[in-house]
Amino acid sequence: MSRLVKGSDRAEPRRQRRRSERPRVPPPDAADAADGAVDLGPLTRTIGYVLRRAQLATFQNLIDRLAKFDIRPAQFSALAVVDRNPGLKHSQVSEALGIQRTNFVDLFDRLEKRGLAVRKPAASDRRSHALYLTPKGKALLARLSALEREHERRLVEAIGPEGRDQLLMLLDKLIAATQQDKGAEEAAVK
Repeated sequence: MSRLVKGSDRAEPRRQRRRSERPRVPPPDAADAADGAVDLGPLTRTIGYVLRRAQLATFQNLIDRLAKFDIRPAQFSALAVVDRNPGLKHSQVSEALGIQRTNFVDLFDRLEKRGLAVRKPAASDRRSHALYLTPKGKALLARLSALEREHERRLVEAIGPEGRDQLLMLLDKLIAATQQDKGAEEAAVK
């Protein structure tokens, strides 16, 4: 078996590769190896990385709670939005939740198959559907909402009500800034 040498058109047999070409893996630090710690370097001070880690940590508890009802967080969110806004179209709910429309259709199909939600022809456009919860969906949402409130209570307990308010305000600022950046990039491309 041969491979192409980077920057060359000639093939070189793998067995002839020189030791200097092999990737060098630094030996593990004895202290790190002893306690299993991994030095994450600057990642621990970057907003995106820490935000993602916090999201994973906080979501895992909610995922575990919702799993007892065979519901994922995105499905819970869809049930909550449709309950608060009966009659919305797929595109409206998917955009509000930040879910790609095709993925949302699949998500809603699963809710519909379980008898939790239903599509009805939209009054304004027969080609689209209006989304509604069934009585079974409303009953399940009430139970799930109680779990979500308990989950939120535990999070607030960790950072305090003022910390919650400050965190939400800062996250809203990040979202707004990111949306402004995206809009500016799109305008620059045009």
